[in-house]
Amino acid sequence: MPAPARHGVHNFLTNLSGPVNFANEILEAHFRKAGQVAARFVLNSTFGVAGIFDVASGAGLPAHDRDFGETLGTYGVPQGPYLVAPILGPTAVRDVSGTVVDGFFSPLYYLHLHYTGGQYVGLAQAAATGLDTRAANISTYNDIQRASVDFYATIRGLYRQRRDAQVADSPAKVELPDF
Repeated sequence: MPAPARHGVHNFLTNLSGPVNFANEILEAHFRKAGQVAARFVLNSTFGVAGIFDVASGAGLPAHDRDFGETLGTYGVPQGPYLVAPILGPTAVRDVSGTVVDGFFSPLYYLHLHYTGGQYVGLAQAAATGLDTRAANISTYNDIQRASVDFYATIRGLYRQRRDAQVADSPAKVELPDF
């Protein structure tokens, strides 16, 4: 895909997660961030042509992501066992349950109530999001795979560190070797 099309798909998928982010910010009592998420969603959904263009960042509303797994983590729920789930990839029990709850806040969830076959739209979104994430991180993934002695243990450790940093609402401080 050409870069502008990739960016448009990424922006669209990011915009679709706006209601999920909003709900989780409210559940964590981050009302200022929830307001920013709502404003970002409205701006990008209208002036950004359904979120294909990210006009909100230019208006001083940067993107950020919050999911129910992180919300559970802020309330002290431990990650639980690490899993590598089909389609989801690396995850933990807490995050799998968080993904299920987040699905109810997605605008696409309500599509299936009014449209036969709407559940496939949610699956298409999940697949597109997975491909988008993989495309954005493929070189890092390949570097980790090439450099690690135990790839599974390395990915597990990096996953857990990243999720802990996300729950703490701080940037991940993961040290990767210089390749």
